[in-house]
Amino acid sequence: MSVRSRTRVLAASAALALSAALPTAATASAADDAPAAPAPSVSAPGSLLSASPTSFHPLPLQPTNTDAWHIDYRSTTAKGAPNTVSGTVIVPRDGRKGPRPLVTYAVGTVGMGDQCAPSAGFPYGTTVEATLINQVVQRGWAVAVTDYEGLGTPGDHTYTVGRAEGQAVLDAARAAMKLPSAETGLTPASPVGIMGYSQGGQASSWAAELHDSYAPELNVKGTATGGVPADLMEVAKFNDGNIGAGLILMAAAGHDTAHPELKLDSYLNRQGRSYVDFMRRNCVAINAVSAPFKRISEVTTTNPLDSPDWQEKLGASKLGRHAPDHPVYLYHAGLDELIPYRIGAQLRSDWCGAGATVQWRSHPLLEHIGGVTVGAFPAMDWLGDRFAGRATGGNC
Repeated sequence: MSVRSRTRVLAASAALALSAALPTAATASAADDAPAAPAPSVSAPGSLLSASPTSFHPLPLQPTNTDAWHIDYRSTTAKGAPNTVSGTVIVPRDGRKGPRPLVTYAVGTVGMGDQCAPSAGFPYGTTVEATLINQVVQRGWAVAVTDYEGLGTPGDHTYTVGRAEGQAVLDAARAAMKLPSAETGLTPASPVGIMGYSQGGQASSWAAELHDSYAPELNVKGTATGGVPADLMEVAKFNDGNIGAGLILMAAAGHDTAHPELKLDSYLNRQGRSYVDFMRRNCVAINAVSAPFKRISEVTTTNPLDSPDWQEKLGASKLGRHAPDHPVYLYHAGLDELIPYRIGAQLRSDWCGAGATVQWRSHPLLEHIGGVTVGAFPAMDWLGDRFAGRATGGNC
């Protein structure tokens, strides 16, 4: 890619990251010949429940030489119950027969309303990270993009609930493998990469930690993950009264959805309940500006972060307690205004201490959005080396 082309991609990505909320869009209905949907309660994780043709546009009206399917697939909640998650599989239309590499891509925060789901925006070119996803596709790799639990399917989105996210990321890859190999080039031998940033960094990191126990049959060669909110309690403390204050409320709502026994409403005052209800229905561009610099004390009667139950559930999403069984490329922006650099550095230390192979990369002069737009390209290069079978010793 030329410097000029890469500059255009970065500019478009940054613009989309700060754009208005995604328009409401209905996904395509299942085709008549789509696989029959077994009952989620009896199907295995990663089972393909339905698949229907859709389209992938990085920007409005921008064509791509790709085939794409909207999928529903079986996954697992944070409590271990079966659920149904939606997503999109995108494949270059290049005639490759396989085994084609597959990247299971976890997007950053898009919001909590169903209209915010990545699959809802792909046909219209309004999905925030679609320009970066297109760069993955341009390398000849297939991409599976999960919508996460409750985002595009019935129920509320379990935003930042790490285990549910990681399982959805791995099951998206499993489901993609069940599409016809003649059309996708994907086979059980296909090398798999995991990639994500911000919320997607949390989801991809959880997928990396869960791979050996949850989906060991996937031929995972590496995980590229950045801007990771590895410790939600620390992220919440940092953003209390800060620019990312709205994200605290979104995370609280996500954990309350996964764990109704937390009874979030009992901690909120009238203003707090209004904010949370609004955020559950809207996308990040609106949510991020609806409660900036708010303090937890302004929207609660009692701070839930002081509750042992809340501390336990938020602590359950903490990363760094299990070494991924494959190499990891971990990166963080030095001036990140939403997820402090020290949190990414601590994850590196934890994984290295547990014996993981970690390639650490800092971007000292970048903030959060700059980290995803600039950091994605070396992350993709690193995954390409893993797909090519090149060894890495990391830099722990």
